[in-house]
Amino acid sequence: MKRYSLLVAALFLSACSANKIIIDREGVDEARYQQDLARCQQYAEEVEAGKKVAGGAVGGALIGGAIGAILGDSRTAARAAGAGSVTGAAGGASRAAQEKTRVVKNCLRGRGYQVLN
Repeated sequence: MKRYSLLVAALFLSACSANKIIIDREGVDEARYQQDLARCQQYAEEVEAGKKVAGGAVGGALIGGAIGAILGDSRTAARAAGAGSVTGAAGGASRAAQEKTRVVKNCLRGRGYQVLN
């Protein structure tokens, strides 16, 4: 189970780093932008990532377990539930990272920045 937790954490961190925000820097005061970006990132921390990861893990485990039970015995069901849990948690982490990025982009737009991506 510890391996699965590390895998989910790695997937979550890679999803976060992939969501770099690009703005048009023409005429932008860099110091003010960094302050605004930090504040917008604080707002994004309000996204309940843990709930999305946990919800994805539970949903994935249920689906995986059900498929495993249909296709095999209890051991197959347990393996499929574990795999489904990891896959579901990764999906939840990805959705949380995307939502955080969306919050930051919307916040920056609201502060007058032109977000390019």
